[in-house]
Amino acid sequence: MNRRELAQMIDHTLLKPEATAADVARLVDQGVALGVYSVCVSPSLLPIDARGLHVAVVCGFPSGAHAPETKAAEAALAVARGADEVDMVINLGLAKAGDWEGVYLDIDTVRQAVPAPTVLKVIIESAVLTDEEIVLACQAAKAAGADFVKTSTGFHPAGGATTQAVRLMKDTVGPQLQVKASGGIRTLEAAEAMIEAGATRLGLSGTAAILDELG
Repeated sequence: MNRRELAQMIDHTLLKPEATAADVARLVDQGVALGVYSVCVSPSLLPIDARGLHVAVVCGFPSGAHAPETKAAEAALAVARGADEVDMVINLGLAKAGDWEGVYLDIDTVRQAVPAPTVLKVIIESAVLTDEEIVLACQAAKAAGADFVKTSTGFHPAGGATTQAVRLMKDTVGPQLQVKASGGIRTLEAAEAMIEAGATRLGLSGTAAILDELG
């Protein structure tokens, strides 16, 4: 994989709570220079001049412990303000309680609020879940019509992406959905391992350092 090909798999990400509009402008400048696919920001910072890049926003972030209607309203407003993609966090409490119908309804409510062509990525916080729960969360996302399942917010103390989780997620969703790996990916070796495991998108904040490893 060459530098350009890898860059086109990256959501160049800035989700620090203290991020300002000036920080986002710099993120876009970096993203354009690096040739990334998109920038990923908090919805309160929209609208932005993305200068031709796709715009992804997070929803129900970072806990996922929001009412489905709240997530749906947040997602719809973000799309109205220019977002192309929405990365929503599932309700982890419902997942851990085994309420998979509730998890499905949470995702479906957001999907109905932001139908295609908006891309919906579902963050399952894989480090918090057992293998069985990862499979069931991915099945709920697939049933609700999501476009991606995504490993992590990068904010949970349990950790971020692992190749094992990515592989299990890809095996579960098959060709119908894509997998985004995010959370703790800081080297080219780690990025390539996630791609080999089945990821087609990477959420990175240290994009430049990783791409620079390719020369």
